[in-house]
Amino acid sequence: MQRLTALYQTTLGKKAVVAVTGLILYGFVVGHMLGNLKVFTGNDAAGEPHIDIYAHFLRTMGEPMVPYSFLLWVARIILIAALVLHVYTVVLLSRRNHAARHENYADPRYSQASAPARWMMVSGVLLLAFIVFHLLQFTFGKIGGAPFVEGAVYANLYHAFHQWFFVGLYVIAMAALALHVNHGVWSLFQTLGLDNPDRNRIFRLLATLSSVGLFVGFASVPLLFFLGLMPSPPTGEAVHLTEGVM
Repeated sequence: MQRLTALYQTTLGKKAVVAVTGLILYGFVVGHMLGNLKVFTGNDAAGEPHIDIYAHFLRTMGEPMVPYSFLLWVARIILIAALVLHVYTVVLLSRRNHAARHENYADPRYSQASAPARWMMVSGVLLLAFIVFHLLQFTFGKIGGAPFVEGAVYANLYHAFHQWFFVGLYVIAMAALALHVNHGVWSLFQTLGLDNPDRNRIFRLLATLSSVGLFVGFASVPLLFFLGLMPSPPTGEAVHLTEGVM
């Protein structure tokens, strides 16, 4: 434990923590996007939207071996811990970089290198605010402006994304996510020591494709609802399920 604490005190150790926690959060974001795409797969034979079934599965997975929602809460705790540690460590690194910038203000290369980091801070703050809003709207149903029924994920999305201001907010948030992921994935390769002149083009391409894919995958949901390209919720849609997608 003392060695881990000592390593965390170093800049390299902090960057490693940011990379590992970022990778955990990135994995969740990709999985969350893939789950959201079930909104496009229609209903089962009984008329239940597949995304509602998926949301119910998230709470019942592992039963009866583990209690209801147990694994979901395990995942949530891991994600919350990763998010808190990620944000806290980024703030510490930002303060350290800010202090170093005053010492190296005459070096133009330092200023250029710090520009992406500044954009990461901006996009990170926007994403934190969006996460809170997203949970309040689609998990707790505390945001007005559209009907909300606990467990009726498809219907909740349908009603919310027929409001232009919700659509605009989500598209802007997904643009911030894409910007954050683009630089974050590239930084991950650098932190892990994988960057190399022979491989950097591939890594940058992977970072770009990853960010574009996430933006298209997430933003397509509100946009297609708003454009009227998604069918209305099925009549008598089941609402016995509990909360929607994480």
